[in-house]
Amino acid sequence: MSAESHTALIRQEAERLGFWFAGFARAERMDEEAQRLEHWLNQGAHGKMGYMENHFDLRIDPTKLVPGAKSVICLAYNYHNPEKQSDPNAPKISQYAYGQDYHTVVKDKLKALLAFMQLEIGAVEGRCFVDSAPVLERDWARRAGLGWNGRHTLTIHPRHGSYFFLAEIICDLPLVYDEPIRDHCGTCRRCIDACPTEAISAEGYFLDAQKCISYLSIELREAIPEGFKGKLDNWMFGCDVCQDVCPWNRFSARHQEPAFEPHPELLGMAQREWLELTEEVFGRLFKKSAVKRAKYAGLMKNIAFLKG
Repeated sequence: MSAESHTALIRQEAERLGFWFAGFARAERMDEEAQRLEHWLNQGAHGKMGYMENHFDLRIDPTKLVPGAKSVICLAYNYHNPEKQSDPNAPKISQYAYGQDYHTVVKDKLKALLAFMQLEIGAVEGRCFVDSAPVLERDWARRAGLGWNGRHTLTIHPRHGSYFFLAEIICDLPLVYDEPIRDHCGTCRRCIDACPTEAISAEGYFLDAQKCISYLSIELREAIPEGFKGKLDNWMFGCDVCQDVCPWNRFSARHQEPAFEPHPELLGMAQREWLELTEEVFGRLFKKSAVKRAKYAGLMKNIAFLKG
């Protein structure tokens, strides 16, 4: 089979597995992206995420993650759920965390895709990645034509918006590579103007994680700085503001993944129930959820900060 046939076969199977779309990029060192990453780190914009400083060479060169790598297969998996919490005063949770942990759900599908490639094509060496390894996912997505990285720094697809998870298979199989999509943000500044903590730089394309609500409510293990009192827009885990205001998300469609459906109690909980949340209820609500990363104590710390 030719590279064209392999590419078409992989794209077809990815769609069957539920991926929204797939793109393909040549596996090579990312020199321009390395400079941007170095600048971001030098600015201290990663905050307490010390792991971002580790494995720099692996982040910018996929052939160091998979020796002999020829291709980076980039995939997008929809998680959009337009349903909101019924109590407007309840502390809010980002929609990507409504259901089961995407790391597990999407990783299983990636493994199935790689197994399919090995069965149908032959001896393919590869590794699967879902936001859990030193891979510059958004940069690879841009290179593979999955979208452009908007002013809020998230990947935007012109027909699907930005509510999707990114995932990759780095492998030693030569494929037909896609072209990047040009930036369509134009003069729009909605994400910049809407960010409650001014985490996005004045011109965009640079995010100071130390000010980002998602960072403050998930990554930051210590107390949230007092300077953010009244600025977190009532988010207790994650934040959707920059995506909610993005005009391109008018094209977003609701996901079709049963594993991403919220726990039956989750969206209906009132503010009082969140304030009185017990560890037992936390365990029931978030049994297989990404919210468990914050742990019960971390979520209650956030809720207490919001309450003031």
